[in-house]
Amino acid sequence: MTMTMHDHGRLQPQSALFDRTIDDQLLRLRGLVLAGKLLAQRGASDAEVEEHVREADRVRAELARLIGDDGLEPAS
Repeated sequence: MTMTMHDHGRLQPQSALFDRTIDDQLLRLRGLVLAGKLLAQRGASDAEVEEHVREADRVRAELARLIGDDGLEPAS
């Protein structure tokens, strides 16, 4: 098991850092989806909403890469 330094000088397994990366990406994805819906509700342009959709798709692809599942399809 690989150990690395993390917050406050504590040693944490490499898998803990990996899990945090996934958690961060999931949180980012949720924020993008919610912000896109809010923009659409408030009458934002199609381009603004589509920008959030594209970024959410990119984050989904990164999550798929991180967890090793290339079978996820982007939202349409």
